[in-house]
Amino acid sequence: MIFFILISGDPTVFGNLKACKQTKEAIIKVIEEGNHDGYAPAVGFQNAREAVADYLSDDNVEYSSEDIILCSGCSSSLEMCITVLADPQRGQNILIPRPGFPIYRTLAESIGVKVKYYNLIPEKDWEVDLDHLESLIDHNTAAIVLNNPSNPCGSVYSESHIRKMLAIAYNYRVPVIADEIYDRIVFPGNKFVSTAALNSPVPILVCGGLAKRFLVPGWRLGWIAIHDKIGAFDSEVRQGLVRLSQRTIGSNTLLQGALPDILKNTPQTFFDDLIDTLVENSKICMNILSKAKGIIPFKPQGTMYMMVEIELNKFPEFENMLQFGQKLIEEESVFCLPGECFEIPGFMRLVLTIPQVLMEEACWRIVEFCNRHNV
Repeated sequence: MIFFILISGDPTVFGNLKACKQTKEAIIKVIEEGNHDGYAPAVGFQNAREAVADYLSDDNVEYSSEDIILCSGCSSSLEMCITVLADPQRGQNILIPRPGFPIYRTLAESIGVKVKYYNLIPEKDWEVDLDHLESLIDHNTAAIVLNNPSNPCGSVYSESHIRKMLAIAYNYRVPVIADEIYDRIVFPGNKFVSTAALNSPVPILVCGGLAKRFLVPGWRLGWIAIHDKIGAFDSEVRQGLVRLSQRTIGSNTLLQGALPDILKNTPQTFFDDLIDTLVENSKICMNILSKAKGIIPFKPQGTMYMMVEIELNKFPEFENMLQFGQKLIEEESVFCLPGECFEIPGFMRLVLTIPQVLMEEACWRIVEFCNRHNV
């Protein structure tokens, strides 16, 4: 029996989604030229940072190379941002979404920074519960992490919703860490709006990278973009990010050499094809899973994931999603991440990156499992 692994955030696992020809040619060219085999400045080569600044300068936001720091993947970007903003010696905390990517907690607690979870509302397309968010802010709150588009929810926030969140951040003088690694992976009818594009006085550190949109997660090339209209980051934070980048002596130099060509020459058709694949798989999931008893699939607006609610009261033999998921693996060889991984019991996350025929089979197996155990 085929084992259906619907858990990995690596879109290349099944081999149906690959980096485009231009991306591969760019890195081959750099290797053959042999001009990027040594160390780079810790924050990245100037032309590579300029390329990222140009790539991100859109929708009413302008960056310069001085605003960009290159990192070893987006997770490294997030780590540096949390480290530079939050001081564990002062008992500071950061606010992170629930459900949300578990690495936020891992990175914060690894350096002694506390985390508080603000709720997202499933029935409102996973929008932030703004009242709950505001209630968590105290004098020790060092940053708010905003993930848009969202992993695991597959949600894409509207401009007006982001503005409301930024208004809270401004009122309490709390900076924002914007995790935008899925920045333009949005489905038709939705629009990605960068947190930095709203002309807000809130200082923002935007984290992104090549991993998802360019389908090269293992290449480990991420970035931090500093958006700070009021100059709050001008001294300690900017200098702190430079010092933190020096700990790893910078990011991969081959990727930096290829970065201008990758960002400039990747054809729009490549991105369109990726979106088409994800949209088609999301339709398959919604259509097939709607036939299952006791579960509620949530239609994604973007990214590579969708959430499914499990009405556990209709599956009394299971006490929690871990038991539900374990039995699903045993009986149907389908492995989905339980909501407990994202701090939201009663849900599971599906990935949308697998080949269509496997997506269909996996969903039908979930339906059969649910209908067999539902009472």
